[in-house]
Amino acid sequence: MNFDIIFLIQIVVTIFFSIIASVYDIKRNIILNNLNYALLIFGLISNLILSLISNNIKFILASFISMLVTYCITYMLWKLNMWGGGDVKLFTAIATVIPLGINIDFLNIFPKLSVYPFSFSVIINSILVSFPFLVIFLAHLTFRNKIFNRNIDFLVNIINLRSLKYIFDSTLNKSIPISDLTEGMIVNDFYFNDEHIIDLINEVDGNLKVYKTRGSDEFRYYFKSCSAGGLTDKDMSLLKIMNAQDFISDSISIKISFPFTPAILLGLLIALFYGDLMMLFAKNFYLVI
Repeated sequence: MNFDIIFLIQIVVTIFFSIIASVYDIKRNIILNNLNYALLIFGLISNLILSLISNNIKFILASFISMLVTYCITYMLWKLNMWGGGDVKLFTAIATVIPLGINIDFLNIFPKLSVYPFSFSVIINSILVSFPFLVIFLAHLTFRNKIFNRNIDFLVNIINLRSLKYIFDSTLNKSIPISDLTEGMIVNDFYFNDEHIIDLINEVDGNLKVYKTRGSDEFRYYFKSCSAGGLTDKDMSLLKIMNAQDFISDSISIKISFPFTPAILLGLLIALFYGDLMMLFAKNFYLVI
């Protein structure tokens, strides 16, 4: 039985959802959970249909295993602050819909497949293509904030550690009112001395963590987001309560997150229509040797 039509539907739906996620990530710096969950459910249902039609459990089994393995791997990378929780869910949803590489005869799609699951190809491709996005993102923020207008010397001496550190600090951090905080924002170091704040943060058990300050006589402690997942609803409520009770100031410094979803979309498209970049590199490297 030819399953090309179902495979094509899976590809189109996955690309469509990834485009929507990219738009949200660029405009609102967040990926909607409902979007990821809908794509994940579609993946389970579509692969279950494939298993029922073919009377072969491999489709739904591969989908379920790919979902679990991809989630575990991307969750560990999330704990290492490589990307946000929304990216983890999107990778997992893509892995659920397309657990294996797809070849479609009538579209002449025969990408270079890898020895590992298809979702790993998407992850690797996304990481490899993310660097140009990061450069464009930094350039956009740099010129939008008119950093060179205020510091013309940095434009002349841009290739040195001092200038690069200044650009990163100036473009990837900003101060906003506590009332404007939203879920997923990453809080920078906030220094304080009141030990009551420590108890409040520990009671919430969210994504904020308290650390002891070293080498400072003015402040004994500071708190910040402990992972790339950013603020939870509990964290935001706590910060707003502490602000209302004058435990903390009216504003707080946050990191400006790099929208990684466009890189995921491009990594997905490359994996679908061209192949696994790592395998292609290894093949070409072997031929050169």
